[in-house]
Amino acid sequence: MTTGARWGMTVPFYDRTLAASRELVAELPALGYTDVWSAEVNGVDGFVPLALAAEWAPGVRLGSAIVPVSTRGPGLLAMSAATLADLAPDRFVLGIGASSPAIVERWNAGEFVKPFARTRDTLRFLKKALAGEKVTERYETFEVKGFRLERAPKVPPKIVLAALRPRMLRLAAEEADGAITNWLSPQDVRKVRSEIGPDTELIARLFVCVSEDAEKVRELGRRMLAGYLTVPVYAAFHDWLGRGEVLRPMREAWAAGDRPAALRAIPDEVVDALIVHGDAATCRARIRQYVDNGLSTPVLAPIPGSGIPIAQAVRDLAPTGE
Repeated sequence: MTTGARWGMTVPFYDRTLAASRELVAELPALGYTDVWSAEVNGVDGFVPLALAAEWAPGVRLGSAIVPVSTRGPGLLAMSAATLADLAPDRFVLGIGASSPAIVERWNAGEFVKPFARTRDTLRFLKKALAGEKVTERYETFEVKGFRLERAPKVPPKIVLAALRPRMLRLAAEEADGAITNWLSPQDVRKVRSEIGPDTELIARLFVCVSEDAEKVRELGRRMLAGYLTVPVYAAFHDWLGRGEVLRPMREAWAAGDRPAALRAIPDEVVDALIVHGDAATCRARIRQYVDNGLSTPVLAPIPGSGIPIAQAVRDLAPTGE
């Protein structure tokens, strides 16, 4: 894959339901988008949007970023992946990851235990199952007895891992087909890339606001960042990236229950580093900086707050707009 050749979009869009997304998804290939990537938090699930996009936008690559490994059993995860691989042969990429205690335990009544090992074990199971093998194996975090897909995909999907720090990044490079990361600056890409080598695909969701009202974007951005960067896995990620001290006042205020103070404590430069904003040309140039620093696949997530409709932002951010 040629670095920088891909240009992805997150589906569904922030301002509409999945059912109302058909026309804009169908427009993506003509705009120059090569990829459509879903997410799975507390909105739509990670697979149905891709199944619909397989029909609405033939030819684009479809990816999940990401499906948690602890909210479904291994066999069910293999079945869902096999279904997408059958719908879109050689176009589906399964993105999996550890997720977070809130999503796994508080929202899905699961257990967030040994996240690295659970992700590694699930990856190893899926590689065998999606190749059509019968799997009977005791892994560190679960055991599977006699599972075989009734209909294994003719082309097993590639599997990429959500990875924020060296250990998981190295696993993604050594055993998976790529790494997915999130909430980083163009300069941070170089540090992440150094852990996975030059040939591993690196995917990142980039939150983008097409707006020249920097103060309004920063207000919105602080709310988004506080919700993410206080989560332990993201806090550790930004410690590793070197932002531990600058984010300490925000974390301390958040831990004390003072949400307004936590928002105020996030410096402008952190928001500007982690959220792409400006007019459309400035945003596209910023995205290119990520690519120039080693990002293989930028996955854009246009966010509201500028007065510009999301559909217009999707069109303005397209690579064909350059």
